[in-house]
Amino acid sequence: MLKPLKPPFTSPILISTRRLLSFCPNPDSPNQGFPNLVQLVCDTLSNPRVPWRGSSDLKSLTPNLKPFHVARIIETHPNTDCVLQFFYWASKCHFYKHDMCCYMSMLNRLVKDHYFAPADHVRILMIKASRDEGEIRRVVDFLNEIASNGFCYSLYTFNSLLIQLGKFNMVVAALNVYREMFRSGIKPSLLTFNTMINILCKKGNVKEAEIILAQLYQFEMFPDVFTYTSLILGHCRNRNLDKAFVVFDQMLKKGIDPNAVTYTTLINGLCNDWRVDEALCMIEEMIENGIRPTVYTYTVPITALLEDGCVDEAASLVVSMRERGTAPNVQTYTALISGLAKSNQLEVAMGLYHKMVKDGLVPTTVTYNALIHELCERRKVDAAFKIFQWMEQHGHLDKTETYNAMINGFCEIKNVERAMTLFGEMLKKGPPPNTITYNTLINGYVGCCYLDNASRLMEVMKENGCKPDQYTYAELINGFCKGDRLDEASALFDEMMQEGLSPNLVNYATLINGLCKKGKVEDALVLLKRMQKAGCHPNIETYNAVLNGLSKLYRLSEAEKLCNDMAEDGLLPNVITYTTLIDGLCKDGGLDLAFKVFREMERKNCFPNLYTYSALIDGLCREGRVDDAEIMLEEMVAKKLHPDVVTYTSLIDGFVSVGRLEHAFFLLHRMISAGCTPNYRTYCVLLKGIQRESHIVSEKITGQLETVPNHILVEREITVDTFCNLLVRMSEIGCEPSVDTFSILIDGLCQSGRSHDADLLVKLMKEKGQTPTQVIYCSLVKAYCKNLRVDTALEILNLLSSSGFNLPLSVYAALISALCSRQRTKEAEEVFNGMLEKKWNGDEIVWTVLIDRLLKSGESQLCSYFLHAMNSNNIPISKQTHLMLAREMSNTDNNSISENQVSDELQVLDDQTPG
Repeated sequence: MLKPLKPPFTSPILISTRRLLSFCPNPDSPNQGFPNLVQLVCDTLSNPRVPWRGSSDLKSLTPNLKPFHVARIIETHPNTDCVLQFFYWASKCHFYKHDMCCYMSMLNRLVKDHYFAPADHVRILMIKASRDEGEIRRVVDFLNEIASNGFCYSLYTFNSLLIQLGKFNMVVAALNVYREMFRSGIKPSLLTFNTMINILCKKGNVKEAEIILAQLYQFEMFPDVFTYTSLILGHCRNRNLDKAFVVFDQMLKKGIDPNAVTYTTLINGLCNDWRVDEALCMIEEMIENGIRPTVYTYTVPITALLEDGCVDEAASLVVSMRERGTAPNVQTYTALISGLAKSNQLEVAMGLYHKMVKDGLVPTTVTYNALIHELCERRKVDAAFKIFQWMEQHGHLDKTETYNAMINGFCEIKNVERAMTLFGEMLKKGPPPNTITYNTLINGYVGCCYLDNASRLMEVMKENGCKPDQYTYAELINGFCKGDRLDEASALFDEMMQEGLSPNLVNYATLINGLCKKGKVEDALVLLKRMQKAGCHPNIETYNAVLNGLSKLYRLSEAEKLCNDMAEDGLLPNVITYTTLIDGLCKDGGLDLAFKVFREMERKNCFPNLYTYSALIDGLCREGRVDDAEIMLEEMVAKKLHPDVVTYTSLIDGFVSVGRLEHAFFLLHRMISAGCTPNYRTYCVLLKGIQRESHIVSEKITGQLETVPNHILVEREITVDTFCNLLVRMSEIGCEPSVDTFSILIDGLCQSGRSHDADLLVKLMKEKGQTPTQVIYCSLVKAYCKNLRVDTALEILNLLSSSGFNLPLSVYAALISALCSRQRTKEAEEVFNGMLEKKWNGDEIVWTVLIDRLLKSGESQLCSYFLHAMNSNNIPISKQTHLMLAREMSNTDNNSISENQVSDELQVLDDQTPG
């Protein structure tokens, strides 16, 4: 008997009810339309007057047959021969397929009646029907049980089992079967040896394969082309091309002709070693030797050429392939589509996709995933989603990777809500989310600064049996550090270690960087020592983070000492190291010393980057040396370094500060012309300059000019007239305000709570013939809610809803909260119910609306009502969210009731019939 592939069940019985149930998930399913279906079929099979194969009665019954019916028929019908014929006959019906329950019932019946020859055939069919690793393990457990009844394994059975284990790359299990075969006294065949050698070589275990090869010779057998090809594959998997070609030469000397698979294996090995030219020569060699390349021969070289950016060469190879009579298959098209998309030829890739479909080739999930991934990478998420929806409509959404690619696309464009909707679908109907799914969503929440939701999602992740990894914690720690919530970041770091996850370089560096950015350098230095003590060596980025923290606090002597420590660790300063020091010196007034460091880095062939120049330009502007700063700008442009919004804004600020507003606008024009979009701070710098200029003119008239220099303008003092003046000045310099310009200004005003001033800019925008975008309207609604202007917010909500816009959940949350603050609960209910029609993820609704808005405002009763509304609309929430809500509600009620009581009440509510 075979060694079990996993610990066997207790009680080794012949017919295992538990095993039958594990294979048959619905043994008690109703017989729709035929309550006595099993008996009716048995009667038809037993009717001596009418041959059952041509029976009209059986023909009418069989469309309703399910595997558990067939299993029951096998177990109850009195005639074993008849049952066996029916078993084979049913397997050929196009609408039906046996499951493992049927095979088990048939084998039990045959073994019990000592029909060992047909039982061996059924056993082999059962092995071949195994669909995955888990199923083949259960099959072997079962076969071991019935083998104890004298039903021994045959050579054919052993070989079939080895082949199937090889399909699932189950090396250890295959070795167990191979050894058991020898113990059973069955002489292996060449197929046995070749199968084992191939299984081992696919994993790169060539030494173990050579032991099998030696045993092959002991049985006076000789390797064939399959044997040699497997050994060549093993060496290629180990990236040892020299040994692969040695085996190839040995094969030729033995007079064994290589086949297309042999050549394809070597060609793939060469391509994986980036020796594509040699691979192409080998294709020519195989053609000269009369061996026709297959489509698989061409696919890997085509992929390698595309990955190397050689699009024209790849296209030529496809043409050559076609000329030689080999048509591209799905894999070839997929490689081309993916490669073209990565080479920024997405339109060509899409065209190829349509041609593929037109030629009658059905794209695989890999093809679709490649398109979705590349479209999302280029932020063409709507186009990617159309493909995703097509896959959904045609039943192709069975891979977690597809959902992950789409979820990542939505997270990249900061639309976590749509990503969470897809996540909800995965939980509801599959495929199941994995660690990558959760990490992507957590990263998306962190990127949108929704830290609480990110933290809550990790709790759901744990509840669903998906263990957070180091990346999960790194993302959350990074988010909490950026959000100035260092205590929570440190708590997560400690939790990670308690969970048995040793912090890696990224985890340490993330927290150290966060501490340094918040000025907690002492804590960062302690953590740095702790990191070194744990045997995790800091890299240059970690040291740079601490240097940055020290420089910001002007602790430059300590920064210099740290540089020496870094050098002792064998780490040379890089551009970030130098830039960090330069930035610290510039901010500390040590501009001359900063330039000495700058010249030193150039002498050591460490070339300055955009941020190095930006730090120096900012330092020069701080000292009023704006002309020198502009010279630095020219220098960086000459070095092909493109100034970003920070660089331009620092320089514009410098010219505004010295009263040279005209030149500041000249720089704005240059900035926009270079394709660099100003941000709100850029415009605020210019606005302050305009308003200061206006004050100077006014005070000249009143004779109070001496008071001007003492007055420092703040953003709130900037009037709407000044905003209008800015827009006029932009038009005068040839930078006509665009929708983006208005969007930045309006959003900035809304963030400052100046919703009335934002209204005036919207009006001006419309007067200029420009239509406000959804982003602008969302900013306005949030600002109105902040100022409790709920009527205006409702008007815009209704306007956008009627226009088909999909507003983010945060907008609804803000409006519902504002309505509750105004005691307009009826309208809040209407908005909430309208929101539920959008089919958001239930957990996210609870987190964002119920917990963060209503409960934090003390609206626990309304929160319960809204939860009931969700339940009535069949919007589920996870168990972990349920507990979170219970905990928050008990806290809101001033501990008058316990968390368990609230949880029980919520459970009762959830159990109520909707409506």
